[in-house]
Order: sequence, then C-alpha cells, then structure tokens
Amino acid sequence: MNTFVIADPAKCIGCYSCEVACAFVHSSGEETLSAAQFAPRLTVVRTAKVGVPVQCHQCEDAPCAAVCSTGAISFVNDHVQVNQKRCIGCKYCMIACPYGAMGIVAIERMVREGTGANERTVRVRKFEALKCDLCNTLSEGPACIRVCPTKALRKVDPEAVAKEIKKRKVIAAEEMALRGH
Repeated sequence: MNTFVIADPAKCIGCYSCEVACAFVHSSGEETLSAAQFAPRLTVVRTAKVGVPVQCHQCEDAPCAAVCSTGAISFVNDHVQVNQKRCIGCKYCMIACPYGAMGIVAIERMVREGTGANERTVRVRKFEALKCDLCNTLSEGPACIRVCPTKALRKVDPEAVAKEIKKRKVIAAEEMALRGH
C-alpha cells in the first residue's frame, strides 16, 4: 500500500491554508509568492455542503501512470511522482485521474541556449503535470498537514491502515458478541 494524505471533511473549514502552504513549499524559494508561482498540488473544493482539499490518493494501480505515454509518472518510494523532464503536458493524466487531483500548469523558465558568443538566455514556456508529491523533499513531511488549523489532514501509511483495520475488527467482534451472534 502507498502512503497518502487524507482529509476529514467534518473537520475542514475550507480556509485554504493547505493550498497556500503547498504552493509556497513548491515555489522557487522566494519570500513572496506571486500569482504566477501559485501552483499548489492540491485544491480546496468548497460547495454549499462541504469544503475539503482534494489531492492525489497515490493509487496502487494509478490511472495517471497507466496512461502516461512518456513514462513521466511512476512509483518512487511508496508514492506516485511526476518526472518533469519527461512530462510533455499532454493532459492524459488529468483526464484519467478519478479524483481530479492532477493539474496541468504552464511553467516559465529561463534557459541558456547556444555556445560562446551565440550563448543567450531565453524564456521557455512548458506545460507540466502537477500532483501531490507528499512533500518528499521535506524531512518534516507534507506542509498541508502541518499548517491545517483544524487538523483535518493526516498522512496515512500502511502501518496506520493495518492498525485501523485491526481496531475495526475488534469493534465488530465485540458488537457481534453483544448481539449474541
């Protein structure tokens, strides 16, 4: 089983703190986060009934990875990652994701071209797939979890799932015993 982040809609107040934290930790490292850099890997969805962040579920048989024609999406260290050098921004992954957790953004970068006297820096625009990467470069883990004021987000790993399943089995067995089954 893959590690993933899950949100409790009953606790989420739709404050967007998780979106801002995600965009900030994945930005270019400048102190000010501009609108052009605002590219969170999760999206808070607010309706009349619910407000909750939607993000990658790190699917075991990830549809996004299955449709990726360049092999840019793969499993690395128990979660699904996008290799931006291979991504061509084709949007197949976005269409295949059952949770709407995959996004495509236009990224502008300054790239050096040519050699010697012909060398110059040009602005290149590229489309890239973005999804939750569990903040895999941060030792303290996902930023969204750390900033959530209501603790609506939590990281779920195989051990946590095993504990929860065991707990539910005990509860079910005790309820059956009470009913005389």
